[in-house]
Amino acid sequence: MRRWLYGLSGLAAAALWSQAAPNAQPANAPPEEVDVALVLAVDISYSMDLDELALQRNGYIEAFRSKPLQDAISNGAIGKIAVTYFEWAGGNFQHIVRPWKIIDGPAAANAFAEELGEAPTRRGRRTSISGAIDLGVQLLEQSNVTAMRRVIDISGDGANNDGRPVTAARDEAGAKGIAINGLPVMLKQAGYFDIDNLDVYYKDCVVTGIGAFVIPIREKHQFVEATRTKLLREIAAVPPDATVQKAQAGDPSTCLAGERQWRDRMGN
Repeated sequence: MRRWLYGLSGLAAAALWSQAAPNAQPANAPPEEVDVALVLAVDISYSMDLDELALQRNGYIEAFRSKPLQDAISNGAIGKIAVTYFEWAGGNFQHIVRPWKIIDGPAAANAFAEELGEAPTRRGRRTSISGAIDLGVQLLEQSNVTAMRRVIDISGDGANNDGRPVTAARDEAGAKGIAINGLPVMLKQAGYFDIDNLDVYYKDCVVTGIGAFVIPIREKHQFVEATRTKLLREIAAVPPDATVQKAQAGDPSTCLAGERQWRDRMGN
């Protein structure tokens, strides 16, 4: 199944997973109530080197293994969350690593982490944050859960340069009551398609919803802590004034910066 999905667009892959994913709920099963339905959308474009990809994946693995995160899930009003994890690059390169899974305690959280650790690493060209948001919205609509909150969690190291404008996807998701939070990876800014102040770009152009936030990663050692902090905030619904590393001050971002950069350097 995963080999089939590798060559499909994200939306087609999502449809196949909804029909044939192992451990999926029957189509006629009543929706399960959860505190939050959480989509983890992770950048695997070529601008991320192999070391960064490993650190990024490990951040999620260690977060779900951690007692604070497991306690946050158990202490929710319902005590369960639904989570899915997919990786993305350009608009036609999206891969669902783990379809929807209910996490209702340490055993399920550890199993989810184990599944992420066993999955192979993939890479793709271009960067379509808009495509990732659109797939995240579709996955939420196919989740067959009743969630108190619905969240798309975007991590990546560049601006949107493929697919439709990121603000169009963001605004449509926001209009459906879906929150989007960001984890911009800012380890290096000397690459061909890097932009200055990626955290500000995420703040101005990507995130949306009440209490939406951005937690930038500027050093390799921050991956695990930043990822765990982000997930804790999303799962526990921490108030908007919680202690979170703020985006750098600066002028509002140009939300078509990635598209213009690609056009200027590649000519299309």
